[in-house]
Amino acid sequence: MSDYYRRSARVLVTDADDRVLLLLSAPNEIEPEPVWITPGGGVAPGESLVEAAAREAREEIGLAVTPADLGPVVAWGAGTVPAWPDTGVFRDDYFHVRVSTHEVDTSAMEEFEAGFHRGHRWWTAADLSSTSARVIPWGLAPLLRDLAAGRAPAEPVRLPWHH
Repeated sequence: MSDYYRRSARVLVTDADDRVLLLLSAPNEIEPEPVWITPGGGVAPGESLVEAAAREAREEIGLAVTPADLGPVVAWGAGTVPAWPDTGVFRDDYFHVRVSTHEVDTSAMEEFEAGFHRGHRWWTAADLSSTSARVIPWGLAPLLRDLAAGRAPAEPVRLPWHH
């Protein structure tokens, strides 16, 4: 993981209605406009990607999953973030988990995360295809359709970088 300035492990949580859960982030130094994002965040030293994804799901949305529940990476994206204090390449790796239903609980968010959290929403692929809102990752709708149809990619799909 040392080839990247920052690694993030993110989770595509889909429900029985084939919707994906996204969190609304307030404008900040990286994103000047509100943006819908997947649960997830930075990988801690000594932590594997899948361990980080499970931890972030618990912290950000109150979803208790194990690394085994998440399975392999289904998508990834990498690029630079121009507004970050230091220069480097960031990489986001996306895991997928299907739940029948889930009541979001943000009470375990870190103080930093809670300061930017403005809500959550379950999105269909059609919602994602037609929205004018900023959604990260880009290119999520086709992947969501495949996952809903039970077609997990044989190799992780590369999603367009969002900055």
